[in-house]
Amino acid sequence: MADVPGKSAGDAELRSPTDLVRDYIRAKDENRPHLIPRVFCESACLEMRVRNQDISFPPVSQGAATIADVLVRRFNQTYENIYTFCMEKPAAGSAKPPAVFACDWLVGMSEKATGNVRVGCGRYEWIFLPSCPPRVERLAIIIEVMQTLPPWRLPEVLNWLLALDYPWTSVGAASRSAPAINLLDPVLKYLVREGGVPQNAR
Repeated sequence: MADVPGKSAGDAELRSPTDLVRDYIRAKDENRPHLIPRVFCESACLEMRVRNQDISFPPVSQGAATIADVLVRRFNQTYENIYTFCMEKPAAGSAKPPAVFACDWLVGMSEKATGNVRVGCGRYEWIFLPSCPPRVERLAIIIEVMQTLPPWRLPEVLNWLLALDYPWTSVGAASRSAPAINLLDPVLKYLVREGGVPQNAR
């Protein structure tokens, strides 16, 4: 069965890890829970490792339907103006897609209730199921830093994020164009940490 109208089964089989990560970001940022089954297998596991006290998630969510509820529906009840960036892309051009992919991420958004701005970063760890079409079997999201900025900072933050390539950017691009806001320092410090800069940022 085709995943979307107008797409054949053959098209679905050509989907790559890059497509899966992109569809995940679209689902979360754009409040599109219908995309989650295109990304995760039915029995997929989401693990949240939150190393910051300013945001909370269930530590484990099992199944694509639960993941859609946690990462898309509930998330978008709380936040808007969401922009998520990956600092690297999965390797392309190989005959066999990678089974595992890890990268740093950056997110910016605003709280619906307060207008406060949230900017955070951390790491994704993806495990892909070599099915046809491929799906994500397990995703670990590590939240290292999550900063809260006052509402009046939103235009500055959005101008910064809108200037970046979406959803794939680099540490270099993100750090060079970041606004001079002290509260962003922990985010930038994590992204440019020694030994943690992705190759495409050098």
